[in-house]
Amino acid sequence: MTCIKADNSNFENEVLTSSTPVVVDFWAEWCGPCKMIAPILDEISMEMQGQVKIAKVNIDENPELATQYGVRSIPTLLMFKNGNISSHMVGAVSKGRLCEWIKEGLG
Repeated sequence: MTCIKADNSNFENEVLTSSTPVVVDFWAEWCGPCKMIAPILDEISMEMQGQVKIAKVNIDENPELATQYGVRSIPTLLMFKNGNISSHMVGAVSKGRLCEWIKEGLG
């Protein structure tokens, strides 16, 4: 499974009501660090399929979602479990650190 493109129209269905934990990546086209972690998130999405979903929200196309979840800098990653934020991470980090963070969040 590849990363899901989330927006105002499908955020509730893909993220909030998901039975699988979801990591939401708030990003933008013009963000260098966002572009750095994009392929890492794609890899993690494939490697951890069934354990976690990865959804990407373009903040320029969906500013309401960014505002609703208090995103002030990007990339911001929020982990949702049962519709609630269980963890967050701001900034670009290594694949190892991202995997560690996700596994911690999964419990």
